[in-house]
Parts: sequence; structure tokens; C-alpha cells
Amino acid sequence: MNSPESSMKQSGEVAAARPSGRQPVIVLGTIGHDAHIVGSSVLRFAFEEAGFRVVFLGAVVPPEEFISAAKESAADAILVSSMYGMGRIDCADFGDKCKEAGLGHVKLYLGGILVTDPEHWPETEALFKGYGFDRVYPPQTKAETAISDLKKDLGLSS
Repeated sequence: MNSPESSMKQSGEVAAARPSGRQPVIVLGTIGHDAHIVGSSVLRFAFEEAGFRVVFLGAVVPPEEFISAAKESAADAILVSSMYGMGRIDCADFGDKCKEAGLGHVKLYLGGILVTDPEHWPETEALFKGYGFDRVYPPQTKAETAISDLKKDLGLSS
């Protein structure tokens, strides 16, 4: 069943769905069999400093755990890290799974070393956007970039 919230796509509509004054909530972790935790930990602290409530899942997180945590926390966004090059496998149906779970309104961000056979970045970015991710970041992206983008996407900044 589609609720009004699940069909919201525009950042202004998403912001309207969040009760006024509620701290924005993100779910953050490293997907699949990836045990790399440093980047996610840096993001955790940066997003907390920026005023977000972070539900931190750690490393080696199956997609279903991201989805469950997002539903339980009424998350505004899911941030997925993948540093071991298996993003094609781990993330291929992530967006569809989120929509099926009623989370079509939740912003999906992905970053890291996403593929083992590096393509030109625009090709890699397009692949993962095709999987349903709203924003896709290459390695070495600064936390401030993702924070700024998410604030814009959630209608928290001009």
C-alpha cells in the first residue's frame, strides 16, 4: 500500500513529511561482506556534529538491516559505504528493496570504492543511480560534501 509519504520525491515534500523541528535521522553503515569501518566512522561523527541523529550499523551489514533500521527509526536517509569493490553485487536491487518496504521517500546515498574494474566516474555514477541511489560519491569525497548535499535534498538549507 502506498502512503502519501512513500510517493514523495521532491526535497520540499520530504521536509514537509518530517515533523517541524525534528532532528533529521540517517542510517549509516558498510554494506555486504565489507569490513572497512573507518570511513563510516568518520561520517558518523561528521553527521552528528552537523545535527543529524545517526543510527550507526557498523560494518558487514546486509541490505535488509539497513531497511529495517530505516523503518524503525523513521529515517530521512540511508547512507551506504562500500570500500571493497563489490557494490554491483551488494547494491544492485537496494533501491527496489527500499521501495518495496515503503521507503521510496527515503534518500539513498552511496560512496566508496564501488567497483573493482574502475570505469570513468560518470559511468559508475550512472550505474548506481540506476540502482535507485539519489547520490553516488567516489572515493576520497569529503564528509562536508555529503552533509551539504543531504541538507539540500531534505530541504534543510537553501
